[in-house]
Amino acid sequence: HNVGGGLIGPLFLLGMGWTNDWHAAFYVPAAVALLVAVFAFATMRDTPQSVGLPPIEHYKNDYPEGYDESHEEEFSAREIFVKYVLRNKFLWYIAMANVFVYLLRYGVLDWAPTYLKEAKHFTVDKTSWAYFLYEWAGIPGTLLCGWMSDKIFKGNRGLTGMVFMFLVTIATLVYWLNPEGNPTVDMIALVSIGFLIYGPVMLIGLQALELAPKKAAGTAAGFTGLFGYLGGSVAASAAMGYTVDHFGWDGGFVLLIGLIRQSLTCSA
Repeated sequence: HNVGGGLIGPLFLLGMGWTNDWHAAFYVPAAVALLVAVFAFATMRDTPQSVGLPPIEHYKNDYPEGYDESHEEEFSAREIFVKYVLRNKFLWYIAMANVFVYLLRYGVLDWAPTYLKEAKHFTVDKTSWAYFLYEWAGIPGTLLCGWMSDKIFKGNRGLTGMVFMFLVTIATLVYWLNPEGNPTVDMIALVSIGFLIYGPVMLIGLQALELAPKKAAGTAAGFTGLFGYLGGSVAASAAMGYTVDHFGWDGGFVLLIGLIRQSLTCSA
C-alpha cells in the first residue's frame, strides 16, 4: 500500500524523463498498476478452505484465545452484512472516525504538491520526492503503532490511535506555521505526518477485524474502508479545494485541525 503510493512520485518523474511528455507521467504508473492487478487476480484466493486446505490455525497449530470450531462456521452474505456489520454500533463509530482520518490523510497528501509549490515555492522534483517520503514514512510508522498498541497499550487500539492523532496535530501545525524559506522543516513535518497518520488508518481496520467474527472480518474491514475512501478520500480533494479557494491556505489548515478533533471524538 505505502510502497505503491510512494512510487507514484518517482514513476511520474520516470515517465516525464523517458518521453518528455506529461501524458507519460500518467501512463507509466497506470501500466505498473495494471501489471500488479493481473498478478493479484492470478494468484489471490479466498480462504484456505476454498482450495482444499485446513484453517490456518489448524495448519500452524496456533490457536488464539477463546478459539473453537464455531469460528469456522459459514454465514450467508445477508447474515454477515446485517447481523454482524450493520447492527454493530461500534463498527459505525470507527467507520465515522475513519472518514475524518482519511479526510486528513488525503487532505494533506493530495494537496502537498500544490501547497509546497504555491506557499513554500518548492520545485516540481522536490514536491515529488516529498510525496514519496510521506508515503514511505508510513511503513515504519505503522509497524511502530502496531507494536505500541500490543505491547504498551495492551491491545487498546482506540487509545493508541488517539496518541498518534495528537502527534499528527503537532506535525500538522508545524507544517502549516513554519515560515517560507525553511524547506528542511517543511519536509520533516510532512514526513512526520506520513509516519504518524498511517498507524491510526491501520488500527481502524484492525479494530474492525476484532469487532466481527472471523468469517465476517473482511466485510467489517471493507465497511470501514468504504466510509474512509468514499466519505474521506473522495471528499478530501473537494473540501480542501473549496476551503483553500475561499479562505486561503490558513482556512484549509483550520479545516484539517478540525478533522483531527472529530476523529479523536469518534475514537474516544
